[in-house]
Amino acid sequence: MPIAHSHASGMKGLRTAGDLVARMQCSKSMRLNDAKKYVAKKLGLDVLQLTDEHIMREVREELNIGIITSVTNKAKGLPAKANIEELLGIKINSCEKLLREQLP
Repeated sequence: MPIAHSHASGMKGLRTAGDLVARMQCSKSMRLNDAKKYVAKKLGLDVLQLTDEHIMREVREELNIGIITSVTNKAKGLPAKANIEELLGIKINSCEKLLREQLP
């Protein structure tokens, strides 16, 4: 995790696509370039656009996958993670735990 975290931080984490790339590295054991390509394809972007804060802000708002600042009627926290889980086709432990707690 430390390596993925350092790369995510270098990509500015939640400001761009660093958190998404790090999730793919950790959950699917992808190498950095493969994770970037996968995330870019899922977002409908070019790999170079993943680090553009302005483009990623718009994409994150549009896909409702969380942004740095709170915006009314936009997902944050676990709902944003649930949207990320669906978008990337991965399982996020905190989302799974929340789902189990909500089921009778």
